[in-house]
Amino acid sequence: MCDITFSCVSDPKAARDLVLGPSGVLQGIRPGKCYIEMSTVDPETITELSQVITSRGGRFLEAPVAGSQQVSNDGMLVILAAGDRTVYEDCSSCFQAMGKTSFFLGEAGNAARMMLILNMVQGSFMATIAEGLTLAQATGQSQQTFLDILCQGQMASTFVDQKCQNILQGNFKPDYYLKHIQKDLRLAISMGDMANHPTPMAAAANEVYKRAKALDQSDNDISAVYRAYIH
Repeated sequence: MCDITFSCVSDPKAARDLVLGPSGVLQGIRPGKCYIEMSTVDPETITELSQVITSRGGRFLEAPVAGSQQVSNDGMLVILAAGDRTVYEDCSSCFQAMGKTSFFLGEAGNAARMMLILNMVQGSFMATIAEGLTLAQATGQSQQTFLDILCQGQMASTFVDQKCQNILQGNFKPDYYLKHIQKDLRLAISMGDMANHPTPMAAAANEVYKRAKALDQSDNDISAVYRAYIH
């Protein structure tokens, strides 16, 4: 019934099911109605959804978001959009309410590509930080001192400080689910394969997250990748 429908779900299957499944969104798409896919999925899923929405006369925009649950609650997300630019412009007030900034990246699929690259970097970085913390402990160094030094250098950031402090406190309450970053690493590696581009760092990080998932850390924060190194 809505002129504009926003979707933000967990993975490509969920995104497809929401549109194409029984009683899916596609059944309600009429000429002029807009569908905005904010999930982090692969470019192929975006292309498929764009095609089926526009085939019914609908208007399609992808707009995945960079940020954690807390950032979302604060309305400070970074929104990456691609597809129908007129939909992007029509939804500017919505994006201003959700995020601190937005980027329009051209044709549908580009935002998915950019988001997977960003999350690949974030996931790999988090795994490296966890590896550093555990190596510090294994070699008799103070983890707190390691963090203090890190936060005085060029890699200092709110992300590093918060994630490391949570690790040291044993607080893995999810702000960004570990299972979701592992999904994004997997999709980024697949995207690299399709582009014939090597992603060895992401592949190594992905294996660490898979081990963390095997240790029942899927529904914990991405910082729980730390536990893959201590078990």
